[in-house]
Amino acid sequence: MDMSSSAFGVIRGSVSLLIYILNTLVLTPPLILLSLTKFIIPLPFWRKLCDRMLNGIAGLWISINNWNIQVTNAIRWDVTGLDSLDKHQWYMVVANHQSWVDILVLQKIFHRKIPFLKFFLKKELIWVPFLGLAWWALDFPFMKRYSTDFIKKNPQLKGKDLEITRKACEKFKHIPVSVMNFAEGTRFTPEKHQRQQSPYRHLLRPRAGGIAFVMAAMGDQMNRILNVTIAYPYGAKSFWDFLCGKVMEIKIRVESKPVSAELIGDYFNDADFRAGFQEHLNRLWEEKDLQLHMMQKQIEYNPS
Repeated sequence: MDMSSSAFGVIRGSVSLLIYILNTLVLTPPLILLSLTKFIIPLPFWRKLCDRMLNGIAGLWISINNWNIQVTNAIRWDVTGLDSLDKHQWYMVVANHQSWVDILVLQKIFHRKIPFLKFFLKKELIWVPFLGLAWWALDFPFMKRYSTDFIKKNPQLKGKDLEITRKACEKFKHIPVSVMNFAEGTRFTPEKHQRQQSPYRHLLRPRAGGIAFVMAAMGDQMNRILNVTIAYPYGAKSFWDFLCGKVMEIKIRVESKPVSAELIGDYFNDADFRAGFQEHLNRLWEEKDLQLHMMQKQIEYNPS
């Protein structure tokens, strides 16, 4: 490894990280202040106005992050499927997950093309410095997952996480939003792939419950489903490697699909619907796995 090149990468990564941190530190306080005024003044028109201003601040945060990516990285972007999108519609976004970089990638390609992406987050993430408060201010739903054994010992908590999802979806109905779901539930690694005995070459097994419940709660309002496939032809990198400029090429394929009636139903109480929904998602994952395989094989950029 060339030491001068390595040192430059560390400097570039440090500068890029500093920009991300400053961007977050500066824009989080107005987010929190505006969110508090939204909570204190429970008037519908005021809350709707606050939601628009909150999304505007979040959009500014993404714009600065995108500028940061542009000036500190020399990434070759290969993106298709963005032409027919509309920022005034509601979307369900489903993607594969390989790295925390995926989130920055999705925010970059969809910025000002669809409504602001909202993620379902683990409850513990609310304690992430500054970001946790920003997510709270932007109405990101924080989920508390209970194990089967825990539910058996505390039956009064059964369905609690679903109730949280339902309340979150109610908030999403007042202003256009894009609900983001990494169906695998975690980042892909060879170890997880082997442990799951996944039938796919490049993907973990998809989890249908989260998508199905959002569709049940908002299916009549969702305009389209965006099936997103993200590939890193030279291998997925860590966030730090991304900051240091080690991600050379990113390929993204976006496929817009209709919200059909067969995707809306009672996933948790209707066994037939549940089996059909899982079969539909498994077919989608088979197609995604094949597409991902081809995208990773087709290396068109030579970094040398």
